[in-house]
Amino acid sequence: MSKKQPANAPAPAADPSAAPPAALPAALPGRLTAAAALTALEGLALAGLGLYMLFVGIAGDPDSPQQAETGGITLLALAALPLIAARGLRLGRRWSRGPALITQLMALPVAWTLYSTGGAMIAAAVALALAAVAVVALLVNPTATEALGIGPGEQAR
Repeated sequence: MSKKQPANAPAPAADPSAAPPAALPAALPGRLTAAAALTALEGLALAGLGLYMLFVGIAGDPDSPQQAETGGITLLALAALPLIAARGLRLGRRWSRGPALITQLMALPVAWTLYSTGGAMIAAAVALALAAVAVVALLVNPTATEALGIGPGEQAR
């Protein structure tokens, strides 16, 4: 025996307390996802370095504990910008493009400074510079700007 309703029977009333299903966000272009991932990676690297400096300042034996602790806290605060921008890019938020671009423009002088110190820092400098240039290229790409709702006429505003 099956529990089928007859064709002329009224449909059961929908539960008014049930929330309608959330609309799925439109798929982001790969360029925007890659820019978000690289920006998040930069933010995580900054946060990791900040935590390391803070730990060394508290538990280690640095030359200046106060300087290490202050540097660690500063890096943790600076890590917030790329992490927030990466989240905004991943969600397709228009406002996130500016902070992400600013982060990359700040990364280029840091990469040059790392390169100038020489030694093992050259590899870190090259990686940082390549990531920064890649993210800038990805964010100014027309596909990414359209996905963020930034059109050709709106960029001049």
